[in-house]
Amino acid sequence: MGQSLVCCWTHLVWSTKDHYPFLNSSIRPQLYAYIGGTATNLGTFCEVIGGVSDHIHILCRLSKQEALADVVGKLKSSSSRWIKTQGPQFQKFHWQNGYGAFSISPGHVDKLRAYIENQEEHHRKETFQDEYRRFLRSYGIEFDERYLWD
Repeated sequence: MGQSLVCCWTHLVWSTKDHYPFLNSSIRPQLYAYIGGTATNLGTFCEVIGGVSDHIHILCRLSKQEALADVVGKLKSSSSRWIKTQGPQFQKFHWQNGYGAFSISPGHVDKLRAYIENQEEHHRKETFQDEYRRFLRSYGIEFDERYLWD
């Protein structure tokens, strides 16, 4: 082939360290815009970013230039540095060490977009921990509960 053509939709999920509720409703839109801009600079397209006070979900189409782990690492590190400049209440902000990344078929993009946009309501019924375990089980990912929540 003469070209490298890629369509890799991915659902990214990660939490604040110790699930501390740093992400109040006033900082979230700015944080999501910052993450979206960083992703664009990496050649990754963010379809939607959403979440609640202690975690975020990103639906993105990954770049053909960057490895998944590199994209996530850059998004987390740059957004962590940025949020610490947004006021004294964010000085101790950290993301958790790990993340979840789940492949999404193009046919499920609309459904996942709606799910991410509806996080506030969704988390009135299900905790982040239960949600994340459900994702892992539905993708057949084995995990050790002792190392899941850092």
